[in-house]
Amino acid sequence: MSDLTRPSAAHDAATRGFNLFGFLARYGTVIALVLLIAFNFAYTRNFATLQTLNVNLTQVCTIVIVAVGMTLVIGTGGIDLSVGSLMAISGALAPMIFLGTIFPVGNIYLAVALAMIASILVAGLFGLFNGWLVSRFRIQPIVATLVLFIAGRGIAQVMTNGNLQTFRVPQFQWIGLARPLGIPAQVIIMAVLVAAAAWALHRTVFGRSILAVGGNEKASELAGIAVSKIKLAVYAISGLCAGLAGLVVIAINSSSDANLVGLGMELDAIAAVAVGGTLLSGGKATIIGTLLGALTIQLVRYTLLANGVPDAAALVAKAGIIAFAVWLQQQHRV
Repeated sequence: MSDLTRPSAAHDAATRGFNLFGFLARYGTVIALVLLIAFNFAYTRNFATLQTLNVNLTQVCTIVIVAVGMTLVIGTGGIDLSVGSLMAISGALAPMIFLGTIFPVGNIYLAVALAMIASILVAGLFGLFNGWLVSRFRIQPIVATLVLFIAGRGIAQVMTNGNLQTFRVPQFQWIGLARPLGIPAQVIIMAVLVAAAAWALHRTVFGRSILAVGGNEKASELAGIAVSKIKLAVYAISGLCAGLAGLVVIAINSSSDANLVGLGMELDAIAAVAVGGTLLSGGKATIIGTLLGALTIQLVRYTLLANGVPDAAALVAKAGIIAFAVWLQQQHRV
């Protein structure tokens, strides 16, 4: 065969190298999001309005905040089922402080600052407890975090005696209701958190260590990475994110109900992470993908509801998206 008729090596490699499953695993979420937006522009009434944009963004913010921490945990090959309960603990503790239930604080601004800091830190300490169980006692993450998944909401209910806490404290509620420059405050918080986490995951030694631990824990130990410290850190960060999300939820609702705050949030966060392209087995994680995954799931739900489909069907659709995303990951790895 002459040089003119022989296929080039580059062409050969390109032909063999294209992997449909790999392409979909990498860009499927973006494609789905673009198609959903195009469909809504064409068929959903009043979609192209600022009000619709605000509704979708505000509804997805708390999921993304929790999912950022979940992404880091899953990046190490772990999982955190306790985030919803930690939201309930944070959401129960904050009003008890700024309303003076535990002890009186004369200055409302000081009371609110103390409530926010203490609540987020307590949630972070509970996350650290999860990491301690996983790293020190080698308990499977799903079992270790199941402890607080069950007990955490009970702790929140005991703290409040099962009572609903209502309040009107603008100094605190800005975190969920303020609109600086017309942008919801929780959207700004979400954007800052996503940007910081994305930078840390891909531009710092800590971020690369997370992915190394998830990819091969034994090799990471041999390479000198402090695996136990990395696990403690990611579970603590997950707790801090859950604590912050709990404050946003109660600020929006002007009330705190330990029975409902964060209920089912762990599943929404895991779904966003999986749909966004992070491997549930660890070793590969993407914060931007998690954001896109959460937006895709939210937009699917909005599209169905806006076009008269019952919410139960939206839940079925969400489950189908998650199943497809996980299946796609498995095909890409085969």
